[in-house]
Amino acid sequence: MSLDLAHFWGAVLALSILIYVLLDGFDLGVGILFALNRDEAQRRDMMGSIAPVWDGNETWLVVIGTLLFGAFPVVYSIFLSAFYLPVGLLLVALILRGVAFEFRYKTRRARWLWDFGFAAGSTVASFVQGAAIGAMVQGIAVSGLAFAGSPFDWVAPFPLLCGVGLVLGYALLGAAWLVLKTEGRLRDWAYLWLPRLMTGVVVFVALALASTLAGDFRVVERWLAQPWLFTLPLIATLAAWQLYRAAAQRRYDWRPYALASLLFLTAYLMLAGSFWPWIIPYELTLADAAAPPQSLTFLFWGAGVVVLPVILIYTAVVYWVFRGKVEPGREYH
Repeated sequence: MSLDLAHFWGAVLALSILIYVLLDGFDLGVGILFALNRDEAQRRDMMGSIAPVWDGNETWLVVIGTLLFGAFPVVYSIFLSAFYLPVGLLLVALILRGVAFEFRYKTRRARWLWDFGFAAGSTVASFVQGAAIGAMVQGIAVSGLAFAGSPFDWVAPFPLLCGVGLVLGYALLGAAWLVLKTEGRLRDWAYLWLPRLMTGVVVFVALALASTLAGDFRVVERWLAQPWLFTLPLIATLAAWQLYRAAAQRRYDWRPYALASLLFLTAYLMLAGSFWPWIIPYELTLADAAAPPQSLTFLFWGAGVVVLPVILIYTAVVYWVFRGKVEPGREYH
């Protein structure tokens, strides 16, 4: 029973991370793109497109942390020890971003400061998430059940490259979201950025693949042992080609976000397939890191039966209520 619950919570954790990436990814992406648009009316529309959902999207980050703490406390301890600085930067960036979201409307003389805070907070939050993923792929030093490396192990070429890659990826999601949710000149502006950002993502993937092969990472052995994983890059290539076409044709505004989400889904499944059932790659499996059976059972009835369904329902309702295009000039406040 405890083994089944460990796998259950591992699956819930994986799903929560995917939901967070797809939802908070686009609003972080809008924040990244915010620095590239100097038109005040369009900036207000950009913020208006994410205003009803951005804080709810970050709920999934809290869910991820809670699941790690409750279901996999060993992983929680190792992860924080390995990434104290990135996690600290992430929290500061998200706080700065949230404060800037509100304060920029309350001032004129200092609006530039809060605009900078919103864009910088979004960029830093995206970068450190990508760097942490890159460090996990590269490998974390673990001895027994404790982190055995340096707190600066993540400051290496491959993790930093992954940080830049996720910034580009989130910006792509953000541009696709603006196409989906806005009209007029802002929609056209977002369409212009789609192929540029897609090209940046393609270059990143090529560099990341070359770095992985050159670095002789253990993940390559897993790819060779599971050839079905190579179907995922093929799907991603098809999605990227279709996204280029969608940006050129500009017929259906829902297509870019659907295709950008498919790109993230294939990348995520590639990572999950490369590591499963390890939760700390090649060091700890889900069963090794799981909390005692009593804790997993308590968490199942408290969070699994009550809390998670409420969050899922709340998220679905919010997106349904605020569906459709944002009216140009419609003020957030």
